[in-house]
Amino acid sequence: MELTWIAIIASLCMGIGAVLVFVFAVKKNYFRNLEDAKYQVFWSDVEELVECPPREKKDEGQTHD
Repeated sequence: MELTWIAIIASLCMGIGAVLVFVFAVKKNYFRNLEDAKYQVFWSDVEELVECPPREKKDEGQTHD
């Protein structure tokens, strides 16, 4: 029975912690523009492709005499 109460108290503490983190994030305005984040990821991938073009594949395993 003791383990049940410990599990209940632990789950309540984790739930309250999650709510506090969410309230903190809302107050600090972390959720103001979620659309911008996905475009930043997209453009960083495009920049990597432009900076480092793909290398040509060599015919491995074949010898040319």
